Amino acid sequence: MLCQFTVKNYKSIRDEATFDMQAAAISEHNDKVIVGADGELFLPVSAIYGPNGGGKSNVLEAMHTLDSKVLRPLCATCDKSDCDYKAKKIPVEPFAFSVENRKSPTEFELFFRTEAAEYRYILHVQEEIIIYESLDRVKMDTGRRSALFVRDGKGIELKGTFGKFKISEDLSETLPLLSYLGITYKKNEIVNDVLDWFEDSIDFLNYGNPYQELRTAIARSEEVRTLVLKMFREMDLDIEDFRIEEKDEDHIEVYTKHIVEGYSTELALSEESSGTRKLFGLLPYIAKSLVYGTTLVIDELDAKIHPLLLQHVIEMFTDMTINRHGAQLIFTSHDLSTMNNHVFRRDEIWFVAKGKNQNSKLYSLVEFKDENGVSIRKDAKFDKQYLEGKYGADPYLQRIIDWGKANA
Repeated sequence: MLCQFTVKNYKSIRDEATFDMQAAAISEHNDKVIVGADGELFLPVSAIYGPNGGGKSNVLEAMHTLDSKVLRPLCATCDKSDCDYKAKKIPVEPFAFSVENRKSPTEFELFFRTEAAEYRYILHVQEEIIIYESLDRVKMDTGRRSALFVRDGKGIELKGTFGKFKISEDLSETLPLLSYLGITYKKNEIVNDVLDWFEDSIDFLNYGNPYQELRTAIARSEEVRTLVLKMFREMDLDIEDFRIEEKDEDHIEVYTKHIVEGYSTELALSEESSGTRKLFGLLPYIAKSLVYGTTLVIDELDAKIHPLLLQHVIEMFTDMTINRHGAQLIFTSHDLSTMNNHVFRRDEIWFVAKGKNQNSKLYSLVEFKDENGVSIRKDAKFDKQYLEGKYGADPYLQRIIDWGKANA
């Protein structure tokens, strides 16, 4: 489970920005939150809104960049089928509109939970070089806090149960210590617990990668496959079944089964509508997340999905009779049909807006206050007020450019 993520000096995010999946102490939809083993409350969904170019995608990209920085060295020695995707190198880019920032490290801080513990991982990177790194944990059964390692300009200090580990003297300055431990001490219970979260408990769905979308249609788990088919039927898409043919390592064919007035036929996925093809790239991830209780991160979830389907997907995560394992959905969107108090809590709605210096600001609706210092009411018309620009992240250009005069 993702608890909290903080990033500073990354792309358009100049100042420290914190994205929090901990539930605020508010009164709405209290039956639609995840209850941790220690009684702490967490959000099953969060949506980020804002204008094009405002930086909302950069919040998700920052999470993906941290995940990639940790996993990429491990994937170099991995034979799993999805390692090519996870091994993709994503450069750590600082805020571009300041000389000071370009010469400063990008800072990441991540709180996440497994069944065994809650961890805090910090990584500071400058031009791919690790400037600072640390890992702490709190055991879920005892609440005991302990530091596991600290790496800074003075060297590496291994603590607690990590104190017995041996570290290579020529450890690369671009290699995260966490990645090194994953390669060298993968069988260690704590190292395995932490790296399993990065590998299997958070997924990033990239709509811009057709091969990735096609690959996700392979549901090897029967429970995931069953749930995918159930969702297709609930969405009334007239798909009774599907099958996958793996032609070779890099080529997959997907076929859908339709029954019309007793007549059964198959269509290649390429013959289906673009919306159906998009769903085949989405629903296996949704099903996997709900079945295994993982965190799913999607940029522009509303792309090519009907608003009613979008609401249906959101409500599967907020319905605790369906979401029994603590799955989380984090996404960016422009769709306003779901921006209302029937679908979301105020702490599940986030905005990103750019300041005058091209720096993005991230904030949630629950912490937003108007010019009089008054918080937004839980029964407010969120979509209407957003369109009116009352939340700061104005979805429209504040000034319409006269292109006729510009081209004169």
